[in-house]
Amino acid sequence: MAVPFIQQLRVGSYIMKQKLLGRDKYPLVLMLEPLFRCNLACPGCGKIDYPKPILDRRLSLEQCLEAVDECGAPIVSIPGGEPLIHREMAEIVEGIVARKKFVYLCTNALLLKKKMDLFKPSPYLTFSIHLDGLEDEHDKAVDQKGVFVKAVEAIKQAVDRGFRVTVNCTLFNNAVPAHIADFFDYVSTLGVESITISPGYAYERAPAQDHFLSRQQTKSIFREVFRLGRENGRKWQFNQSTLYLDFLAGNQNYECTPWGNPTRNIFGWQKPCYLVGEGYVKTFKELMETTDWDSYGTGKYEKCANCMVHCGYEPTAVADTVKHPLKALKVFMRGVDTEGPMAPDIDLSNQRPADYVFEEHVSEAMKEDRPPRAAAE
Repeated sequence: MAVPFIQQLRVGSYIMKQKLLGRDKYPLVLMLEPLFRCNLACPGCGKIDYPKPILDRRLSLEQCLEAVDECGAPIVSIPGGEPLIHREMAEIVEGIVARKKFVYLCTNALLLKKKMDLFKPSPYLTFSIHLDGLEDEHDKAVDQKGVFVKAVEAIKQAVDRGFRVTVNCTLFNNAVPAHIADFFDYVSTLGVESITISPGYAYERAPAQDHFLSRQQTKSIFREVFRLGRENGRKWQFNQSTLYLDFLAGNQNYECTPWGNPTRNIFGWQKPCYLVGEGYVKTFKELMETTDWDSYGTGKYEKCANCMVHCGYEPTAVADTVKHPLKALKVFMRGVDTEGPMAPDIDLSNQRPADYVFEEHVSEAMKEDRPPRAAAE
């Protein structure tokens, strides 16, 4: 696990404080999504299928910092859309770093070389650069030629200038374990701090619904990837807990912790999580107190059936690490098991059917963009 000691210490201290205060639900990472607009149109993304008035919306600097203070999580992840399109992104990052929060600025890196002078290297700032494989695979995943080359150029420049850099990789059902292993080998030569790896989530409005992994496919692919890594003595560094990686390989039977990564976006605080949008509230307190958490998660809700994404399950794995440090140490020392029987999966027979509410949210949001007279009519 390639996470700097200062970050491990701060996060560990934060978790212990929550435990001492008797809190069983608390945020670890704020997903701060200041815009949906992007300069790519990836087939597996469900974040850009909105009308232009919504894509033109932005959270202001003040709204972003207010969300950081309101939530209180020690880590802030800034996804999108493409965050570097936001005109106040440098000021947003500067304000978060000034609060001694760890910022992961998620970017496709197309604008990074142009914007890099706006940022200062800091142990609190990481550029999390999106790559979904080697050149052909990545360019196909983002549906645009030349993106991989530009991203790699930006990675090398950011590393040379002293920035913390990680690579964020999402896998779909066309993933070939041997190719993934080769990709990890290549990334390890770029000087990046680590890799964040996760299966893709089947967003309600993603154009390519047939690209997503089932839970069994996810486990099988990750087992094979980790087996290849072990057989060849590869030294890959991941920006994730050991037990989350063990979960991806089917060795842990975890339930989702949706409140671990709460989301603030242009609509408000999203219920229940970053991946599933089924309502919005005005405050973080309202999100935590009014969301029916027990009605979401694998085995409970159809939309969650195949999800094994880090924003839901990493907080579960981190909590398990704190609760059972010897179990986590054992996996860390021996590596992820790729041969033994998998843990029993969650029963899906009692899950409630999906409620498709995207169009309703869009309709309500569009009313807010209309002039008062037109809205009244």
